[in-house]
Amino acid sequence: MLALAVLPSLVLFYIVWKFDRYEKEPPKLLWALFGLGAATTVSAAIIELLFGDVILAGMDHQGMLYILIENFLIVAVCEEAGKYIVLKKVTWKHPAFNYTFDAVVYAVTVSLGFATLENILYLVENSIGVALIRAVFSVPGHVIDAIFMGYYYGTAKYADAYNDTKMRDKNLKMAFLVPVLIHGFYDFCLSTEHWAFILIFFVFEIAITVVTARKFIKLSKVEAVIPEQPKV
Repeated sequence: MLALAVLPSLVLFYIVWKFDRYEKEPPKLLWALFGLGAATTVSAAIIELLFGDVILAGMDHQGMLYILIENFLIVAVCEEAGKYIVLKKVTWKHPAFNYTFDAVVYAVTVSLGFATLENILYLVENSIGVALIRAVFSVPGHVIDAIFMGYYYGTAKYADAYNDTKMRDKNLKMAFLVPVLIHGFYDFCLSTEHWAFILIFFVFEIAITVVTARKFIKLSKVEAVIPEQPKV
């Protein structure tokens, strides 16, 4: 069971790592990102419980508004915020962050740390069937969120190197908001348990996977060098 929880993350990490064509990232840095990403699973769960009880108090648990707020403003925001904070704090000024594609590798590593521990916790009380479903949908879902986060984050770092603060700030915001929207929509569709939204989910899942795969391959081929900023 443990292997089923960990294997999808290892496979996806290996794929992303292989596409980092020019300069592999330091193992110590990647392990730190993975470990801290896993830690955000716990912090997100605690924050979701605390804020969820306050924000959703008195609301109809079956109502569409409840499901909307829970998935977008609580689950997606808490989980993606944790990943984003780890990513920014650990890598923004790290000397190894010298290519735009590095941002994708970092973001995916953080997300896979989160997804791996989340998988293990889910499988403590669930079956092998749950492991297989999460291997196909949940873990790749976290990677999709991370690729978009990494794309905008890398663009922000590139802009910062050229002192374009407006472009930097815009892309840093997008690095957080876009994954939240994708993550929230993913969870919202499934949480409704309505056939129409389940159908929308599958169409969305196919579309976003194709779009993300193309974007990922393109980013790996056209990654730009981030010039070192002069020391003040």
